[in-house]
Amino acid sequence: MITWQQNSDNPENGANLTKISKFWTALNNRKIAWRQRLIPASGNAQEIDWEWQRFDDEFKLQNPQIRGITLYWQKVDTDQERSTTPWKLELDPQRLQLYIYPQSQKNLVIRVGIPEVVYQKIEITNPQWESHSQEENHIITLRDKQQQIEVKLTLSPENIAQLKENLPG
Repeated sequence: MITWQQNSDNPENGANLTKISKFWTALNNRKIAWRQRLIPASGNAQEIDWEWQRFDDEFKLQNPQIRGITLYWQKVDTDQERSTTPWKLELDPQRLQLYIYPQSQKNLVIRVGIPEVVYQKIEITNPQWESHSQEENHIITLRDKQQQIEVKLTLSPENIAQLKENLPG
């Protein structure tokens, strides 16, 4: 994490704000996911559920800038400039997520970033299955008659070795 915090004595604070500013301005004309959450009473932001909720938004960000320590932006098709002044910013460069902690609401965190891929989740308990080899690969077919779902897995020798390694004794 790259962290900037207001009134910090960290010698990297200024350089971190510059890195965060570059990330923020690079989001210009990109579709972003904007999510706001209350920070849990424990203060542990790791406990926050970032799954999609009703008031979350996805939109194309325009003119993102940091002037002073205030973040400015606009939504597409509007002239209204919006802003928030943070007391803390955290950038996760691996996940391309910026966490904004607004001065105006100390118990709130805003996560802004590139929308992540949302996978459809299917749960199958004790499915019917069959397997066979096809060339060097191994094919496993799982079926759940109740849900009328069939899943076909094609596993390379490397996948099989990893699966065997990860399965409990």
